[in-house]
Amino acid sequence: MNRSQPRVRSCWLGSVAYRQAWDLQRSLVEQVRAGEAPDTLLLLEHPHVYTMGRKGTAEHLLWDEAERERRGVDLVWSDRGGDATYHGPGQLVGYPILDLARHRLDLLVYLRTLEASLINYLAELGLVGGAVPGLTGVWVGDAKVGAIGVKFNGGVVSHGFALNLTTDLDYFEGIVPCGIADKKATSVERLLGERLGTETAANRYAQHFARSFGVELDWNARLTELVAASARGRRSPLG
Repeated sequence: MNRSQPRVRSCWLGSVAYRQAWDLQRSLVEQVRAGEAPDTLLLLEHPHVYTMGRKGTAEHLLWDEAERERRGVDLVWSDRGGDATYHGPGQLVGYPILDLARHRLDLLVYLRTLEASLINYLAELGLVGGAVPGLTGVWVGDAKVGAIGVKFNGGVVSHGFALNLTTDLDYFEGIVPCGIADKKATSVERLLGERLGTETAANRYAQHFARSFGVELDWNARLTELVAASARGRRSPLG
């Protein structure tokens, strides 16, 4: 182990509602900024939800409220960057909460490094992913397999990425994904014909995150316990 490498706490949270994960991120951002908590990588998946970033507009919502309710899709207007996106079962979501100065990164380098970590994980699966000039995210051919949208405030980054593993791609028909009408979403399952468990993918991806960012990961189950307690209606020590 290289003791000179920064350490990042990491955890697998399972399925967490978007608003609950957002509250957790905001609490962690405050604590990381104050030096009261370590940098943290949250890995999870969400129930069906459309989220609208700071560039999102109502015109990019194609399903009306009645259709969203029929399909069981929540809608959240978020403070992350980017436009409309979909989260749901079978999609690996990663929220790094990092003090970028601690890692000697600026925001642009951070985004490119996050893309690289996903591209390297896809390569392990046998897929050739890449970036598209002028667009964020990870693409295989002309289809997007991984979306990225972040928030940078007070030196600490939050929000992150969503990688389609076994995602039901029909749900992308209810939005204009990332505000780009002429691009489609794809998934690892569609590209490879294989179904990957989200938790298994989280553990494998985490290794690429660590290598790409040059950090050591400390797996921590306590955050999972706190999120479970919060979901049962008890106050979380994280806020």
